[in-house]
Amino acid sequence: MAMGAEKMSLNVSIPLVLTIYIFTFLIGLPSNLLAFYTFLMKVCQKPTPVDILLLNLTISDISLLIFLPFKMVEAISDRAWTLPAFLCPLTSFFFYSSVYISSLFLMAISVERYLGVAFPIKYKIRRRPAYATAASVVLWVVGCAHCSIVYIVQYQDPSQNRTAPFNNASHCYEDFSPRQLLVLLPVRLELFLVLFCLPFTVTIFCYINFVRILVALPNIPARRKQRAVGLAVATLFNFIVCFAPYNLSHVVGFVQNESPSWKVYALLLSTLNAALDPAIFYFSSSAVQRAFTNCLATLWNKLSTILSRCHLHCFTRCGEGGREGEVTSGMEAEELMT
Repeated sequence: MAMGAEKMSLNVSIPLVLTIYIFTFLIGLPSNLLAFYTFLMKVCQKPTPVDILLLNLTISDISLLIFLPFKMVEAISDRAWTLPAFLCPLTSFFFYSSVYISSLFLMAISVERYLGVAFPIKYKIRRRPAYATAASVVLWVVGCAHCSIVYIVQYQDPSQNRTAPFNNASHCYEDFSPRQLLVLLPVRLELFLVLFCLPFTVTIFCYINFVRILVALPNIPARRKQRAVGLAVATLFNFIVCFAPYNLSHVVGFVQNESPSWKVYALLLSTLNAALDPAIFYFSSSAVQRAFTNCLATLWNKLSTILSRCHLHCFTRCGEGGREGEVTSGMEAEELMT
């Protein structure tokens, strides 16, 4: 994995990149903050393993969204890194860490859901929030340790891949020397196998059996079965659309010994993960469903009030204009008759 912004092809338009970034930021940030607040309140009141895992997933998404404006500035500057040099590896580290940590937590959530329905009695007895907390720490360490390749690559050949001046500008992680690729390409392949293939395989197994068991149970409400199907579909859609293309580019790059030209499009799809995860929160937690519903209802009420006031104001002004027109016409008629 090229832990940084891969060199954008000239065929990739800046408006396209900005559109994806802005859409992800505007949709992902408020929804993730709302989900974060909801899960935080639940964890503080009565922590459950799935709430702890979902809380960590929101933190991962928020970390990507916080650094996303720096990527917007980079796109506006036509790939030139005009920000302080230290922000280049820092932004890349959090940007890519979020992508892979999200895949790990999606896997952990699928495992928790599967164990809860496959072994309801045994799992309920052994279910402890401390286990979920320990698992969260391990997943963060694994994800961050792999993505530390950002700094390793920078100092592997600092003269080549530092944010050095280029045409009166500086660029952040676009070209890699043969010495850097010698380290980077095997790491990319490992990321594909360990942080994508393994979580994806486990997630598919868990959700297929999770849905199969719930659908077969006669005493489960239809609403819960629909939530289970929605959760499985949303999660697998996230893996296939957001994670698969970018990770497949690692394999192609390893075989070709260079980054494929379409890698930038796959990277944009990975960014959308932060905007799609709220759908998983919605199907995973009834508390998040209520929070989202209440928030949308509040926004709709405020919007309706504003529109009603504007309509009333326009109607009043039009009415006054009509009355003024009638008075003026009457005065003109009197003058003509006089």
